[in-house]
Amino acid sequence: MQTTEIFSSQLPVGEILSIKRTRFEPTKKKEGAKRISIVTGIHGDELEGQYVIYLLAKWLQENQNSIHGIIDLYPAVNALGVDSITRGFPIYEVDLNRAFPGGKHEFLPGQLVHALSLDVQGSDIAIDIHSSNIFLREIPQIRINKEFSPTTLRLAKQLNCDFIWIHDAVTVLEATFSHTMNSLGTKTLVVEMGVGMRLTKEYGVQLLNGILNLMKKEKIIITDEKFEARKPFSSEVGDVFYLNSPTSGLFVPELDHCAVIKKGEKIGTIVNPLDGKVLHTLYAPNGGILFTLREYPIVYEGSLIARIFGNNNEKN
Repeated sequence: MQTTEIFSSQLPVGEILSIKRTRFEPTKKKEGAKRISIVTGIHGDELEGQYVIYLLAKWLQENQNSIHGIIDLYPAVNALGVDSITRGFPIYEVDLNRAFPGGKHEFLPGQLVHALSLDVQGSDIAIDIHSSNIFLREIPQIRINKEFSPTTLRLAKQLNCDFIWIHDAVTVLEATFSHTMNSLGTKTLVVEMGVGMRLTKEYGVQLLNGILNLMKKEKIIITDEKFEARKPFSSEVGDVFYLNSPTSGLFVPELDHCAVIKKGEKIGTIVNPLDGKVLHTLYAPNGGILFTLREYPIVYEGSLIARIFGNNNEKN
């Protein structure tokens, strides 16, 4: 195991911003060995990935003889954001995942993402782990750009996630880490799970098993240990339905996250604590899997309450 500083910069307050990478590799280097990079903390308020990287680093240290490829771990890309519990890059108020690929002579956030891109470039596979924000809870899911799905979908199915969401490209996605790395030839997957500013231990263990399963399939690790890889739902065979709040108030959920629901089933109510009245009752617009559910209870008109994945056979 070796820890390397991939980027540093002097800060105005007399401190130094330092972004580090930990590398695990075989004792004896093997020609043609594959390399995988696990990246997290691009958003400073998303901490689920740090727990996954901790679990993975622990497994690798305990199973060093199983390592047959190069495994790079980047636990806190937006270190300043992590320290200040801020989604974006502090002071500049920049979303790092909208600043790629950056450049050596750009402003500080652009320099940082440029350094990350150069360091990850050359990996065979990259996994970019995100949480949701503080408002929504997500089941472990993989989001991949339709443009790159012919090369990434096979890998996504090995990651032990519940849902694969294949979406069409939009302009803003071209400034993300995943789009940049896919364009450079590194097969990159985005994992979204849990909720912002929190750890969901069971999700961390689930994704750990998926990453180990993927690395075993790709011969980055060689072990007799078996890893779970559940069969995910995929937006290839269904649609995603959105449920937004029609009014402001306090959202009280009726269902559990990741529930299998029917069209017309009650999802929750929006209430007014001031007078004790129910302002609106929310019903499922379609049957399927409730893969996103509101976590933060205060809502306003238009706030996202839920996302449901379903197909034509689940509408009734």
